[in-house]
Amino acid sequence: MNRLQLFRLLRRNVKLSEKRNPAFEQGMVAKVLKYIGAAVVAAYMIFLGSMFGAMAADSDEPSIILLLLLVLLAFDFLGRFMTQQTPMVFIKPYMLMPIPAKTVVESYLLTILTSGYNFLWLSLLLPYAYICIVAGVGFWLVFAVVVCGMLMDLVNSLWYLLARTLIVRSRLWWLLPIAVYGTIVLPFFLVDDFMTPINLFVDTFYAVPMIWLLSLFYLGLLVALFLLNRHLQYKFVCQEITRVQKKSAAIKHVSQFTFLERYGQTGEYLKLEIKSIMRNKAIRARVTMSLWIIVIFSALISYTDIYDDGYILNFWCYYCYAIYGMTTLTKIMGPEGNYIDLLMTHRENILSLLKAKYLFHVVILVIPLLIMLPAVIAGKFTMLMMLAYFLLTSGLNYFIMFQLAVSNKQTLPLDAKLTGKNNVESGIQLLVELTAMFAPLILMGLLLLLVDVTTAYILMASIGFLLTVTHPLWLRHIYRRMMNRKYANLEGFHASR
Repeated sequence: MNRLQLFRLLRRNVKLSEKRNPAFEQGMVAKVLKYIGAAVVAAYMIFLGSMFGAMAADSDEPSIILLLLLVLLAFDFLGRFMTQQTPMVFIKPYMLMPIPAKTVVESYLLTILTSGYNFLWLSLLLPYAYICIVAGVGFWLVFAVVVCGMLMDLVNSLWYLLARTLIVRSRLWWLLPIAVYGTIVLPFFLVDDFMTPINLFVDTFYAVPMIWLLSLFYLGLLVALFLLNRHLQYKFVCQEITRVQKKSAAIKHVSQFTFLERYGQTGEYLKLEIKSIMRNKAIRARVTMSLWIIVIFSALISYTDIYDDGYILNFWCYYCYAIYGMTTLTKIMGPEGNYIDLLMTHRENILSLLKAKYLFHVVILVIPLLIMLPAVIAGKFTMLMMLAYFLLTSGLNYFIMFQLAVSNKQTLPLDAKLTGKNNVESGIQLLVELTAMFAPLILMGLLLLLVDVTTAYILMASIGFLLTVTHPLWLRHIYRRMMNRKYANLEGFHASR
């Protein structure tokens, strides 16, 4: 079997594994949403390509799009963290088969390079090229620009994969992309005139030979990143599969959290929630990512004027509260799927677990409240605004997110990170998450059309408070719906372990 045949076989196996997945029907919903989202993004990129093409044709500077792509691909780098994973989950099953392991890694790297996500950038480059050619710019010059642009996109996909793999192993690797993008923007701060670096780039890469020379640079970078990814992906997956747990000679300290014992069974599940974050990589990674996002956006709001628009401030204030719950509750009951049989042994065990989860997530909201206090001091947020979104998150947002406990039936691995499975969100999860994300903001917009800002915040706080104090009622309703389909959920948890 040659490499091309192996590549086709592995792609077919991936499709078959998706069909055998217990959440295949939900995955179909996710695919439909993905195609709709791709169509919207393509339409937006066609608009950008047409606009940039008209500007380039007027100024007779077709290579300017390559400089703009550096900015767009930086945002694309961040966007891939929400839509793409490392290929380790697919490589793991083939490690013990009589197939060259590095060839398997190469096949999946080629799969990433040939994915439709990368070719979506043609919806930006082709309209740009068409307008430039119609305006009289030379064909070969525009063709060289398009080739160079696609090479930049392919380099970005492998660069993301490398950075994501390293960041999963240690958060300190975030310094690498910060250093890379910091180096790119540094020239703009070292000169007095912002246009100087732009003019230098346009003057340097105006002729066809220079653009082909730039394309050769990106081609060499693509090959280098491919080889580096092949080496690191193979090395890290071998380390994770063959790793041995280190056991200390004696347990020095175990956190007991005895103060929670007064709350009975709910207190025991609160202990479980805290210890799950402390001990399990998958859960701890989600918590760490959420806190970093809150800190970053709070700092941007407090110390810069980048988000001074009123509606944008409302969005980020709510988002900083909601991000933690939306990150963790999307997979609600997923970690418990590892031991769901034990939870089913006593009556209303699951209800106590849901209550503990809810109380824990409400208490966690104090952390973004404290982190965002500098924004209040800076005058960007008001205390009434902070209170409104605090209660709206604990009430409306959590009410929506906890509904996923009824339909979630995929076990979330607690320790595996690179080779973890079932980490892709289903269509139902994505719909609920989008609803939880935008429903409060839509409510805010509607209230502002009817009443003043202060009254709108009071009404939102009232709605959130009502749903917060009535949480025992809607949690019990969720519990009853879960029990009505417990056997179907148990089957899904067992099949996805």
